[in-house]
Amino acid sequence: MSAVRISRIGATRDQLGESPVWDERGQRLFWIDALAGSIHVLDPATGAAEQFGVPAPIGSLALRGDSGAVLALRNGFATYDFDRRTLSHGPSIGLDHPKVRLNDGKADPHGNFLAGTMHGDRAPDETPLGGLYRLDVSGALQLLESDLAVSNGPCFSPDGRTFYLADSARRIIWAYDYGADGPLTNKRIFADTEAQGSGCDGATVDADGHLWSVLVRIGKIARFSRDGRIVRTIDMPVRHPTSVTFGGPDLDVLYVTSISRSHALADDHPDAGGLFAVEGLGVRGLPAHRFGAP
Repeated sequence: MSAVRISRIGATRDQLGESPVWDERGQRLFWIDALAGSIHVLDPATGAAEQFGVPAPIGSLALRGDSGAVLALRNGFATYDFDRRTLSHGPSIGLDHPKVRLNDGKADPHGNFLAGTMHGDRAPDETPLGGLYRLDVSGALQLLESDLAVSNGPCFSPDGRTFYLADSARRIIWAYDYGADGPLTNKRIFADTEAQGSGCDGATVDADGHLWSVLVRIGKIARFSRDGRIVRTIDMPVRHPTSVTFGGPDLDVLYVTSISRSHALADDHPDAGGLFAVEGLGVRGLPAHRFGAP
């Protein structure tokens, strides 16, 4: 196995970097600064970079089947046209609460977009509000799951039949059976990371069906086997990495976002909030699903 190499890419310094997505068509990386309301686009081969402003906070994005992106904003969904730099609002989750907002999201293999909420500053006995929502291309919205404190890391097995979702506050990754239209079924614990001293944040699945997730509080990335065991860890140079995706021409570079200062976490490391590339893992990822494009 070749040596793992970790390098900072570009000079961005996000407050809360999140939701990296690799665009196979354009060979570019998209990601967000959730608190600044910024969408970054980078061509790693040339260094060409762009930035787009949207209403903050933004929870996540997925690329559309044709062009542009679908976004999870504070309490509703929207589409963004990068050529025209225009935002079109879509459906709301119907919940306007100062401590609840949409968070991490991904497109599914059928062209839908799933995004969950986070409910901050809850009392110990307070039931989390919000949940996990699925938006289809027609604009119809469905609540798939509730009682999620901090929803993170939605991703799918290579065959699309298993859906993974972390509740970072509870330090659990759940697995469900998944279909295009039906409810989530057969909920079970995939992994419990309490022993690691951190909940899981953003996640992706590689071509071998292993799940890669960020252990956000301890500066590590973990690779989980298909049965939920941690089989490999990568130490990051910053305290709070946040999310991961595979990219590059061969989908063998793991791109990692990070925090400089969010509402809950901060890092004074000079590279905190930067974007990182992890190379030499000997692993390939899967192409990102697109909204509206099964």
